[in-house]
Amino acid sequence: MKKMNHLIMAGVVCAVAACQPVAPLAADEMVPLKTEMPKPLIVGTPVPINIPNVEQPPQGKRPDFMVPAGSVNLAKGKKVTSSDSEPVVGELSLITDGDKAGDEGSYVELSTGKQWVQIDLGQPCNVYAILLWHFHSQKRVYHDVVIQVAEDADFLTGVKTIFNNDTDNSSGLGVGKNRPYIEDWQGKLIDATGVKGRYVRLYSKGNTSNQMNHYIEVEVWGKPAK
Repeated sequence: MKKMNHLIMAGVVCAVAACQPVAPLAADEMVPLKTEMPKPLIVGTPVPINIPNVEQPPQGKRPDFMVPAGSVNLAKGKKVTSSDSEPVVGELSLITDGDKAGDEGSYVELSTGKQWVQIDLGQPCNVYAILLWHFHSQKRVYHDVVIQVAEDADFLTGVKTIFNNDTDNSSGLGVGKNRPYIEDWQGKLIDATGVKGRYVRLYSKGNTSNQMNHYIEVEVWGKPAK
């Protein structure tokens, strides 16, 4: 009799459970962005940074940034072109080779003035985050940092600006509302909000230590567009 009661109760519990509403699954589960970080490296005598409203590097480990599950570094090994086709130092391929070290041999140096580098992701993608290392063996600020995503290589179609700290429009790409920031070994993480495009272009216009433009690594986190 006791066994029969247990069976009846189990059936009631199962029936009740089956009637309970099931929470809908999220369209995209969000997970922390995980990437390899370089070793901190500071050498030489820093040049004073006299820029108002400058953003300081994060204190300690940067908080997790959430991206949709399945997001990858779309830029890894992809082709890079530039406004300066013959860099002063290094090769453009260094920008997407995965090496984020701050010492010589790991970065590209472009000429003075407004310069850009451009990454072809190979197909239209949804971009959720960009991680950018200009230079991190010395504290410095790069001027007129502007990052855009577009559908075409000439940046005429579907151009979207996801970062712009050119507050006086001296580079002619619009007045930016983002703050200038000090370079750091953890890189600059930029929320790209899932914008769609195939090409990513990054501008700069010298820095607080000299007039040259540098890139160590650029990571573009996202997924191929559906």
